[in-house]
Amino acid sequence: MCLFFQRPKSKISASRRLFLKTKLLKKASSMLVNEKEDKQRERETTLSERVPPLQLSGLSVQDLQALCKDLHQKIDVVDEERYDISAKVTKCEKEITDLNIKITELRGKMKRPALKRVKISADAMLGALLGSKVKESVDFKANLKTHKKEEEKKEEVTDWRKNVEAMSGMEGRKKLFDAGQ
Repeated sequence: MCLFFQRPKSKISASRRLFLKTKLLKKASSMLVNEKEDKQRERETTLSERVPPLQLSGLSVQDLQALCKDLHQKIDVVDEERYDISAKVTKCEKEITDLNIKITELRGKMKRPALKRVKISADAMLGALLGSKVKESVDFKANLKTHKKEEEKKEEVTDWRKNVEAMSGMEGRKKLFDAGQ
């Protein structure tokens, strides 16, 4: 094992840790039950405030029809509010997805900084890459293949007057003919 990745020994014994975990879980479950009961009570109080209990006994037919019309109007108002809220929610969800897409696009197109040219010798570069493995300096120029350029044959420039005298007559034409082949 590597010494860097060892866990430090805990100061709490295993039995004490188990006891604390069970105690935390019991407390969390009791808090969850209390929270559910509070929500149920809150729901019942808000419903009793918003919707009074119906008293249908002793009402005439006209009163029942008026009550039904009133309830239908209230249902229509609630449906309109629900539709408006659902439209707002869908609009917000669409905006959230668009913004998430923009974020991912921006993360993908990060601008890379311009690199600066560093002048370093070949030995220093090998030392940085390979560490202390390189003991002797490497001569890269000695390992390169040599390539010799063939020099084009240049005609010697001589005095043109001598050249004209040498080329005059039949022998000069013969030299030109032989040179052409």
